[in-house]
Amino acid sequence: MAKNAVISIDIGGTKTLAAVVNAQGRVIARRRMETPQEGPQRFVETVGREVAALLAETGLRREDLLGLGAGAPGPLDPETGVVFEPPNLEGWRDVPLAEMLQEVTRIRTFIENDANAAAVGEAWVGAGAGVSDLIYITVSTGIGGGLIFGGELYHGVSGTAGEIGHMTIEPEGPVCGCGRKGHLEILASGPAIARMASEALRAGRPSSLSGLSEEAITAETVAEAAAAGDVLAIEAYTRAAGYIGVAAASLVNVLNPQMIVFGGGVSKAGELLLAPVRQAVRERAFERPAEAVRIVPSALGDDVGVVGAAAVVFRRAVD
Repeated sequence: MAKNAVISIDIGGTKTLAAVVNAQGRVIARRRMETPQEGPQRFVETVGREVAALLAETGLRREDLLGLGAGAPGPLDPETGVVFEPPNLEGWRDVPLAEMLQEVTRIRTFIENDANAAAVGEAWVGAGAGVSDLIYITVSTGIGGGLIFGGELYHGVSGTAGEIGHMTIEPEGPVCGCGRKGHLEILASGPAIARMASEALRAGRPSSLSGLSEEAITAETVAEAAAAGDVLAIEAYTRAAGYIGVAAASLVNVLNPQMIVFGGGVSKAGELLLAPVRQAVRERAFERPAEAVRIVPSALGDDVGVVGAAAVVFRRAVD
C-alpha cells in the first residue's frame, strides 16, 4: 500500500506545531504545544507524546507513514540530522535530533532547517508553486531563510546556506543572539521591533502603547497599534522593514530570484512590513533584478512549517 502521509514537526523558539500531512500538502490533523525550554531530551519526549496523540486521532499506524520530518532552527546538518547551536533554543548544542526523534517515535526521521523546509513547502503548494528560483524569509522570534534554485533546495557546502537572519547589516550594531554584531535578526526580528518601541516609550515618546507593561509590548501589539495609526508603532515597524529591505536588496543583486516569499508571525502585519521592503529593493537593488522579483506573503500561513517539513520527507524518503 502506498504511504501517502507523514508526521511533520515545526520547531519554534516558543511554540512547536506537530501535524499529519498528506501527499497533496493538506494538513489532516495538528497539535500545538509550548516548546519545552529544559533542553532537547525533554523536547523529544514531549514530541513523542504528541505524535502518539496524532496517530490516535487519525487512526494511522506507524507503518502507514512515509516518515517524520522536522523543521528545526539552524544551523544544522540535514544529512546527519545534527542541530549545532540554534540561538533561540538554550542548551541545544550538537544535538543528534533525527536520531533522538526516530528512537522515541519509531518513525524514520528527516531533519531540515525550519526556514529551508518552509521554502520547500511554499515552492510545493504555496505562493511559489511553479516558481523555480525563490527565496523564503521568515520573520518571527528570529529571522531565517531558504533558497530554492532550479526547483531544488540549496544547502551550500556545509549544509548551512540560507541563514539570512545572520547577514551583517550594521558592522558595529548590537550583539545578536549568536554572539556576533549587527546581524539582521537582532535588528529586525519580532523582539527587535518590541525593543525599539519600548526604547521610544522610555524616551518619553507619546503612544497608545504607553499603558502597557514592557512584557506586554510585542511585535503583535506594535503591529496592532500601527494599524490604528500610532506613529511610534509605525516608525518601529518601518525601521525594522528598512533593515530587512537592505538585506533583500543585497539578495536580489546577488541571486536574482523570481520571487521572495515572506512568512513568520511578524509578516502577518502585511503591507506594514512588505511595502517598505519593496521600496528598499527598488531603491537599492539594480534595476533589472529589482523589476524581475516579486515580493509576496506566504500562502501557507501558520502551516508553512509543517507543510514544508512534510515536503522534505516526500522528497527525501524516495531517494
